[in-house]
Amino acid sequence: MRLVTYQMLDSQALNTGIQISRDQVLDIAAEVRARSATANVNTMLDIIKGGEATMVLLREIEAHPKTAPIMLNKALLKAPIPRPLKNVFCVGWNYLEHFAEGGAKMQDDGVLPTWPVFFSKAPTAVNGPYDVIPFDADVSTQLDWEVELGVIIGKGGKNIAEADAMNHVFGYTVINDVTWRDIQRRHGGQWDKGKSLDGTCPMGPCIVTADALAHTNLHLTCRVNGVTKQDSNTKHLYFKLPRLIHDLSLGQTLEPGDIISSGTPEGVGYARTPPEFMAAGDLLETEIEGIGVMRNPIGAF
Repeated sequence: MRLVTYQMLDSQALNTGIQISRDQVLDIAAEVRARSATANVNTMLDIIKGGEATMVLLREIEAHPKTAPIMLNKALLKAPIPRPLKNVFCVGWNYLEHFAEGGAKMQDDGVLPTWPVFFSKAPTAVNGPYDVIPFDADVSTQLDWEVELGVIIGKGGKNIAEADAMNHVFGYTVINDVTWRDIQRRHGGQWDKGKSLDGTCPMGPCIVTADALAHTNLHLTCRVNGVTKQDSNTKHLYFKLPRLIHDLSLGQTLEPGDIISSGTPEGVGYARTPPEFMAAGDLLETEIEGIGVMRNPIGAF
């Protein structure tokens, strides 16, 4: 199932929907009303927190809709979770080739880690799949790209065993961990500031539920102005998703709707010779097989 958050072009309200074709969405709230049901489906977080009971209802809606679909030429897809309840959990150095290119640039010792590197992006960094990514040359001009598979937690938990970890996954989305590189490095090794400027976490265009997508072999690409910059596959993840979920949950409760961005493959801009960065007027495209493609113009504040 493909779940979306969308906004009608003539309204500011956000709605949840089931995408049933490339250009059609079922309005979930309207479908619930048509059935005289009482499920809370106003936001994606409500749906995720509703658990299996809500998913049973959504499967019924998808199979037997009672309302006319919304045409997407009259609406705009937004980030599936427009405002997370907490920071987005992110993973650094999680593809072997990215280890190599990063180590060469940062003069690392080349020893592969035994634990994942975690950092986070602020909720205010979350952006829509087609929205403008702000660009302010007075702040920085070193704007870099990072295609990543996003993992949405469904069932919360603490100290989750690796063997049980995937039972806690609600679904998957596309994320670009857009990064201001000089800001990332100027704060004593703490990455959060350079990762958390407004609009630097485009997400979408949908959440594909875990039962509808095999996450272990997905082609992922990133393009700037039509030129491919990253081209890899989730099978090359160094720390697999069960390990990431296990480690994050050690002593720390994961909650429904939490977002994990699982790391980026090789091909980032700062590691190129010479380094490459995005500028105002560029178009950033981020695509993962089975989920979809985001197209974010680089703009101005």
